Amino acid sequence: MEELDSVSEGHGGFEKEKVKLVDTSSWVHQMRRKAEPAVRARVEQLLAVGLAAWCPIVRLELWAGVSTEQERAALRDYEQRIPELSINEEIWQSACELADRCRKAGKRAPANDLLITACARYHGVELESADAHFDFLKKL
Repeated sequence: MEELDSVSEGHGGFEKEKVKLVDTSSWVHQMRRKAEPAVRARVEQLLAVGLAAWCPIVRLELWAGVSTEQERAALRDYEQRIPELSINEEIWQSACELADRCRKAGKRAPANDLLITACARYHGVELESADAHFDFLKKL
């Protein structure tokens, strides 16, 4: 699996504005038969053009949720071809600050979503998500 320390350096000629960090919620729609077709189509398009990325926490969430051998095979395949955006100390700190801003705004979001948001911001990429928490987090 390739790890990207910074998408701004480019990866395989990609422009950072086009690469998207795909959240677990969207991967689930892509991998499961009974899923939202529009979400599945967005992820399939990103995969087709090589612009889908993930981060370690998304990969872990997916492995924690697989239930079939077909899903396991898909994840093993993705680990070989999907770039992984690194999570460093600065991203962890940013996630903590984001958590504080959420609490001050009277909102809560799962810790994983805070970390994923901070990772996308750090790397300068957009998020592809089917999770409403990210709509609120974009505004903070």
